[in-house]
Amino acid sequence: MVTSRPARPWRRPMRPRRRDEPHRAATPLELFFDLSFVVAITQAAGELHDALVADQVWHAVTSYLMVFFGIWWAWMNVTWFASAYDTDDDLYRLTTLVQVAGALILAAGVPQAFEGADYATVTLGYVVMRLATVGNWLRAAANDPARRRTALRFAAGVSGVQLGWLLRLLVPPALGPISFLTLAVADLLVPVVAERRAMTSWHPRHIAERYGLFALIVLGEVVLAIAMAVQTGVSSGDEWLWPLAGAGTAIVFALWWLYFDRPIQVPSSLRGALAWGYGHYGVFAGLGAVGAGLAVAVEHQHSPAEVDGLVAGYAVAVPVAVVLLVLWGLRMLPVRDRARPVAVPLATAAVLLTPLTPAPVYLVAVVLVGLAATLRWPATGSTASARRR
Repeated sequence: MVTSRPARPWRRPMRPRRRDEPHRAATPLELFFDLSFVVAITQAAGELHDALVADQVWHAVTSYLMVFFGIWWAWMNVTWFASAYDTDDDLYRLTTLVQVAGALILAAGVPQAFEGADYATVTLGYVVMRLATVGNWLRAAANDPARRRTALRFAAGVSGVQLGWLLRLLVPPALGPISFLTLAVADLLVPVVAERRAMTSWHPRHIAERYGLFALIVLGEVVLAIAMAVQTGVSSGDEWLWPLAGAGTAIVFALWWLYFDRPIQVPSSLRGALAWGYGHYGVFAGLGAVGAGLAVAVEHQHSPAEVDGLVAGYAVAVPVAVVLLVLWGLRMLPVRDRARPVAVPLATAAVLLTPLTPAPVYLVAVVLVGLAATLRWPATGSTASARRR
């Protein structure tokens, strides 16, 4: 006897999911959505590397931060919405696929944004993703009476800011950074205003998992830089690139360890959740920049006359320091282990001094491995003493 599988509904009511829902995990659709951002992150890191090698430091940093903001903010908004309202019907899947297409458009425009300050394609991709989110918020408003005003505020706020991003394309280049900062702040304020009366029912463990997965995606950019160092060493016969790749491997291992050292916990309050979610911009952008920095260090090792050594050193040290400080503020500072509050700032200061030495990448690796061991030791000791009690 053959049983037919029930057809997937084209559209079902977009009701909120429970915050205490058991076994809430990332779906295949969410994982596919994440993978679409790999292209954009790789493009942004590659362009950052090229600009740093050309000694265009200010242009490299500002362009990277602006492009990565669009990547991160679009991903973040889809992630938090899905945590609260993922219905997994056909309409929701199609909407998410539209957002995937927007991410690919954004990625296609990254080179033009870096090379000619032409943000038309990046803005188009960003707006496509965000307007698809507006459609989802309108569906939520129609099916979640308790949070209807919240959903409508989101829809109105996101729509208004997207109009601003499109109008920004008409702004003279001299006003580009100011207009960007203004619209970025406006984008960041939309959730603050929308959820001040009634928070959406996002799932804490689901959000923690989603952020962890995105951290892995960005760490993949660092792994790619290490693989390119090995490839360059093999093809050129430069044996010194092998130990440099080893130091880069130690750096990425230590960064992974520091991020996943203890379970990720999302604060339950609106203020705490926003600070935690927004603060990860520094973590993700920093991790992506570490990969670009290691690629610059490889370039300096292979062609020291063409790449400034100080730039190559700080290209690794600065993003590592940013990641350490943000992780310290978001996840380590509240922990009461005595070694933690002191160890992280000291390690950050040491990392920022490494470019003044002849072997910055190697010393960054030593500092990070030492920090990971230091932070792990008291946690293990505390656990053991707790068990004895």
